[in-house]
Amino acid sequence: MFQLAIWDSGSGRGNESELPFTVEVGGRGYGIGWTGGLIHYALFQPSERNSMARILITSGPTRQYLDPVRYLSNASSGKMGAALAAAAIQMGHEVIIVSGPVSVKYPAAAEVVDVVSTADMLAAAVEHFPDCDGVIAVAAPCDFQPVKLETQKIKKTGETISLELTETEDVLLALGQMKTEDQWSVGFALETEDAQARARAKLKQKRCNLIALNGASAINSDTNSVRIIDDEGAVVMRAEGNKTDVAVKIMDAINAALLKAS
Repeated sequence: MFQLAIWDSGSGRGNESELPFTVEVGGRGYGIGWTGGLIHYALFQPSERNSMARILITSGPTRQYLDPVRYLSNASSGKMGAALAAAAIQMGHEVIIVSGPVSVKYPAAAEVVDVVSTADMLAAAVEHFPDCDGVIAVAAPCDFQPVKLETQKIKKTGETISLELTETEDVLLALGQMKTEDQWSVGFALETEDAQARARAKLKQKRCNLIALNGASAINSDTNSVRIIDDEGAVVMRAEGNKTDVAVKIMDAINAALLKAS
């Protein structure tokens, strides 16, 4: 029968690097080892782990209502956001997801904030970003909204209907403008023409550290093809395959470029 003993490195706290096995439970880290018939454990706070970051992920679509029952949106499924959240958590990071309406299941370990409109997503992201080390903006917010929101259902008349639209708020741009020197942002660019040039322009305009370029075929798909572009415009990583595997490679690129161990 094993005896249980507190282990530390002489500083009064455990040293995770000296333990062969670590786990995280309820936001706390536990290191476990064994010698001479004793189980040794150490408690450490997440902030003490070299690689751990608190990451905000925006995910899914948003909806801009035309009337009480109809809305503008897109076919974003949230699958890429869910895969990135799972990869980040597996790597030891803490994740908060601001998500539009999706049916995909997010990892249980992630904190999820549900939103509907682009304005909702912006408000939630701006609220939570100051407490995060960085943001991965994989969401596909609806870019347009009606100038006038009808209070009653629009009736069919047999006549042509015209909609006057205006642009919605830009979530990634707002986060890029508010980030501090210690924070980072990773955007996603879905382009159908002049893809790489447009992605580079978006990276600079929205003050991203990295941007992931993909195409329209990624929408509501289980697979993706991604190029990661850095702030000098160079393609630093390419990944293709199911979104679970692509997400791991994206997180590897983020870890290497933005989350180097202190």
